[in-house]
Parts: sequence; C-alpha cells; structure tokens
Amino acid sequence: MDDEEGIRSMLTMALEFLGYRVTAAATGRQALEAVTRYGPDLILLDVNLPDLGGFEVCRTLRDRGNAVPVLFLTGLGGVDDRVRGLDMGGDDFVTKPFELKEVAARVRALLRRAGGGHPVPDRNRLRAGAVQLDADAHQVWAAGRPVDLTTTEFALLRYLMENPGRVLSRGQIQERVWNHRDEGSGVVDTYIYYLRRKLGEPGRSLIRTVRGVGYQLWAN
Repeated sequence: MDDEEGIRSMLTMALEFLGYRVTAAATGRQALEAVTRYGPDLILLDVNLPDLGGFEVCRTLRDRGNAVPVLFLTGLGGVDDRVRGLDMGGDDFVTKPFELKEVAARVRALLRRAGGGHPVPDRNRLRAGAVQLDADAHQVWAAGRPVDLTTTEFALLRYLMENPGRVLSRGQIQERVWNHRDEGSGVVDTYIYYLRRKLGEPGRSLIRTVRGVGYQLWAN
C-alpha cells in the first residue's frame, strides 16, 4: 500500500514476478478494506498514506486483533520514527529510496518468521520474457506497458504462453483458439502478425516462426 502510483506499480510487478499474489491500495482506508476482504499474509505499508497514515493503519489492525506482519515503507530515517512504528505494532522498516532486492529479502524473512506465505504458482498469471498475462483480469503487459488485445488475440497469446518452448502447429493453434471452426488457412498467421505488432519488440523476439510447421514461444 503506497500513495505513489509509480512505486505501487513497481512493487506489485516485482512481487508478482516472484510468485506472490498482490493486492494494491492507494489510501489508508483502502488498505484496511483490502485487509478485511483478502486476509493477506503480509502488508507493505507506506507511512505517509493519505487520509489515514501507515502508523494509524497498523495500530487499527492491532486493535482489531490482526497480527499480520507489517513492513513499513518510509522516507523517515530517524530512530524516533522507527521506534514509533515498532511501538504501533510494525515488524520491520525499509527506507526510501530502496532496492527491490532488499524489499524482497525482508518480505521473505517476515514470512518465514510468520510460518507461511510462500509464493503460490498461479496458472492464470503467466510471464515470458518482458510479457506478462493475467487471465483473471484479462490484461497483458509488454515491458511494463499495458497492451489492449481482442478476445481472440488474448486466447492465442495465452495458449502460446502456456506452452513455452513447444513448437505448435497451425492446426493445433486453430483447434485450440478457434475451437475447430474453419476460419481459413491463413487465420493463424494473420493473428500472429497482430500479436507481434501490438506487443512490439518483446513480441517480435518472443514469438518465433518455425518454417513449415507453426510457431514457438521462445522461452529463453
């Protein structure tokens, strides 16, 4: 939970890449609502959230009997501020500006201490190179940029990403994506072209043509 959209997005993408399921919030009240709704294993909490500061959010959680580990993100480096946060029930601090690897290490340490929260493989969230796909949200990102795909383009990309490194024939792709419908012999090639164009450079380097056979999602 951070009020700065850039930091929020960066942390979300980094933690999802490591295999964690992430719910983001921009304000203190949104953070409390998210905790009630989702019951997270750990909270990353900015001290300077609007409407309700991070320290107050943490104290509210503790008053409710919620012992979820809290890792504060703060631009306040003083000892008094750290003592106050710990007295409010916080578990650890990361000072801005921070390195993502430090945040990840502190997250792992707090989760080990709490006895859970290992990354959960999620087949609905796929990543290949610089391309990410979230099937639940029906969203795709290429090098951090959101990409607007049609339903067919999305289904095609998902099929490729579910089979990294495997050479898929045009017939296999058409059977899976178009469900046996006869759309013509060139429909797969046409939609591969659409995908590469929309994904930009990540798509052109990721989706390889196997001459005379079909296509392969290059996993390296």
